Amino acid sequence: MEQDKGYTRAEQKRKVSFKEWWSEARPTKTIVFWSWVASVVLTMIIGFAWGGWVTGGTARSMAETMAEEAVVKRLAPMCVTQFKQGPGMDQKLKELVKTDTWQRSGYVEKQGWATMPGEDKADSKVASECARLLMLVSK
Repeated sequence: MEQDKGYTRAEQKRKVSFKEWWSEARPTKTIVFWSWVASVVLTMIIGFAWGGWVTGGTARSMAETMAEEAVVKRLAPMCVTQFKQGPGMDQKLKELVKTDTWQRSGYVEKQGWATMPGEDKADSKVASECARLLMLVSK
């Protein structure tokens, strides 16, 4: 009898391997539910932080910004063409170079080069990009 008790105690104290524990595990519905919730939350955190996911509002504002930039990219060369077709091109380019950096887009607007056909007033972003392109031309 003594030996039987010792054998039982040794059996009870034996360390259970992870594989054995896993095969015998019977999670409750509560544990399964909260594990699922934690997985969803973790997936969302990783997706929004590092996965490149964005909300609908962010995607919309990014699309609007990209569209504005594309329009400016297309209209700025037209502005440079209007500058080249105008009289006194060399003199006006020298004036533009002498103008302070933050006032160059205003100078381009005032000259009317950034005003596109069919529009009443110049777009400040087009004027700014046009001034940048004209400064590249002047070098």
